[in-house]
Amino acid sequence: MEWTAAYESAVRRYRDGERRLGSPDDPDPHQRQLTRLGNTAWAAGLFLLMAGRADESAEWLRRAVGRYRESWAEAPSNSWGRPIAIQKALLVAGDDAAEAARAALDAGAAEAESPIGRYAGTLALLVLGRDDEAAVVAATLAGRDDFPADVAAALAALAAGDGTAYAEAAESILRSFETRDEFLEDAAVADTLLALQRLAAARGIAVGLRASSVLP
Repeated sequence: MEWTAAYESAVRRYRDGERRLGSPDDPDPHQRQLTRLGNTAWAAGLFLLMAGRADESAEWLRRAVGRYRESWAEAPSNSWGRPIAIQKALLVAGDDAAEAARAALDAGAAEAESPIGRYAGTLALLVLGRDDEAAVVAATLAGRDDFPADVAAALAALAAGDGTAYAEAAESILRSFETRDEFLEDAAVADTLLALQRLAAARGIAVGLRASSVLP
C-alpha cells in the first residue's frame, strides 16, 4: 500500500464527514457519525505510522480519541467498542491511557455481560497495572467462540507477566492480521498488537516482532 496516499484519502473523508456532521439534537445519527469520524481519524493515524511519520500519527490518533469520546457520551449503554478504541489509540500514540482506563471501569466494563465489554475492562485493568484483577477478567474471555483466542491468550499472558506465552500469542495475532481480507477503513495494520506491545513493554516482556506488511 502507498501509505501517504492512503493517509491523504482518509483526511479527505474526515473533512467531508465533518462538513456532514448533523445536529446533536438528533443523537443517534450524530453519535454514529462521530464514530465514523473517529474511525477515519484512527485510520489516518495508522497510515502515517506506517509511513514513518510517528509524530503526525500521534496527532491524528489523539483526534480519533476526541471523536470516540464525543460519540461514547451520546451512545447507548454497553457501546464498549468506544472505550476499547480510545484506549488502543492512546496506547499506539504512546500517550497515558490511565484516565481512559478509569472511565471504562467506572462504566462497568470489567463486569459487563458481553465479552467485548470485558475486553475493554481487561485492557483498562492492564493499563492501570491492576494485573491480578486483569487476570480474573481475562480468564472469562478464554475458550469462547465469540472472542479471538489469541487476543484472550495475550491478555492473560500480560496479566501474568508470562513472556513466553505472550510471545506465542503475539505471533498468532500477527498471523491473523496478515491473513485478513477486511480492515476497518482499509487500514491493514496490526493495531491490536501495537497496543498490546505497549502494555508488554511496561512489563518488560515486549517481543521483537518480525518484519511484516501489517507493522510499521
